[in-house]
Amino acid sequence: MRIMLDTNVLISVFIFKSKNLEQLLSTVCLRHTLVLSSYIIGELYEVIERKFPGKTELLDVFLSRIPYELEHTPQNITDHNLFAIRDNQDEKVLYSAITADVDILITGDKDFMDVVIEKPEILTPAQFLGKY
Repeated sequence: MRIMLDTNVLISVFIFKSKNLEQLLSTVCLRHTLVLSSYIIGELYEVIERKFPGKTELLDVFLSRIPYELEHTPQNITDHNLFAIRDNQDEKVLYSAITADVDILITGDKDFMDVVIEKPEILTPAQFLGKY
């Protein structure tokens, strides 16, 4: 399956060392195809620099060690009727997941849990680990 990790999940994997998060990343990378969007990568660097100054070089190393497909996020998302979501920034993540044809989007952001959409399936890290 093609699986996208949201920025908040990547930050948690990178900053907070836990067996569950390590298992999540390992499962996704070894059994599936990890897909990241240009928007998620950009947001990841911005948040790490703002909240954890000086860690961007380590982030470079982290990203160089995990296999992933990079998908381009359009700068301007045209009007669509694919889904409705409260946060404009979340729209870019979900739109990228749809255009990249991912099967699952893993996120800890509760705003995604209210989205009604057939694909991708939206799961929390715990839901993903419990199911797969």
